[in-house]
Amino acid sequence: MLLAIMSDSHDNIWNMRKAVSIIREQRAAQIIHCGDFVAPFMLKELEQAQIPVHGVFGNNDGDKYLLMKLSIVELQNITIYGQTGAIAAGGIRIGFAHERIKADGLLFQGGYDLVCFGHTHAFMTESIHRTTLLNPGEIMGKDGEPGFVFYETDSGDIERIRLS
Repeated sequence: MLLAIMSDSHDNIWNMRKAVSIIREQRAAQIIHCGDFVAPFMLKELEQAQIPVHGVFGNNDGDKYLLMKLSIVELQNITIYGQTGAIAAGGIRIGFAHERIKADGLLFQGGYDLVCFGHTHAFMTESIHRTTLLNPGEIMGKDGEPGFVFYETDSGDIERIRLS
């Protein structure tokens, strides 16, 4: 199963539209967003992917009430979990958070094949105790090259997709 993993979109609607277009073109099954959507209209952009989107709040998400309300009442494919989230997809268990400290908590709790986080805006991946720890970088493009990651659950392959 092909998953798209992203973080730190920070209202960059143009890069989000590019990402959603690529995600649809590659027929990813689900999206994980590791926080900092910032404004509710970004959820509407993610909804355009027409696949399940799993997200958590970041430190810059302003109106959390409105983000949550929109995801529950108006949008069909968006689920926001709060500070941390967990799903099973493609035969693996995935935990996700915005900040590394929360991701580390999931990692050392055990039981996850993949743990994702954002916040630093920098792509990184490492293997710790048979778990892949992954930061997909930023959609925004403030601190580095904007992009996201495709993760293949069958093989564990990670492909960084650049948006610039």
